[in-house]
Amino acid sequence: MSHQSDRTTDSTADRTAAPESRPSGELLRLDRQLCFTLHAASRAFDSLYRRVLRDTGLTYPQYLAMLVLWEHGEMPVKRLGEYLRLDSGTLSPLLKRMQSAGLVQRERSAHDERSVTVRLTVEGEALKGRAQGVPLAAIEASGLGLEEAVDLQARVRRLTAALDAALAEEA
Repeated sequence: MSHQSDRTTDSTADRTAAPESRPSGELLRLDRQLCFTLHAASRAFDSLYRRVLRDTGLTYPQYLAMLVLWEHGEMPVKRLGEYLRLDSGTLSPLLKRMQSAGLVQRERSAHDERSVTVRLTVEGEALKGRAQGVPLAAIEASGLGLEEAVDLQARVRRLTAALDAALAEEA
């Protein structure tokens, strides 16, 4: 029997055992870390989106910002950061590059100069048509059926909510 099949058999047996009954060293294996599994999937998506987004000229973070703006329209940068779970130190340079590319406009609020509003330009709005195929290309590349993808997304959202709640309890 090959080393790989030994590992697969061991892995299957270990997964069925309750976490507290596994040897302590097993819990510290990289392939046992849910966070790493999600991190690896995220990195794989980043690579996929680099290829899928090539025709749009957008990076993956820019694509996410555009999704929010296409859906919700003009908004304060702070609100955009809340949607994307990004702080202003990360979001500001991203938006600056998008503005240089002619996709968005940023303006200080006349009522509160600390607040900056971001909105799509005509070019940014027009880019939406070129991005229409991106979500289906990502699902297709995932190897999941549409129902499986929707189910996985719901599970990851529940996980995110549970982690947010656990962090809020400690705050």
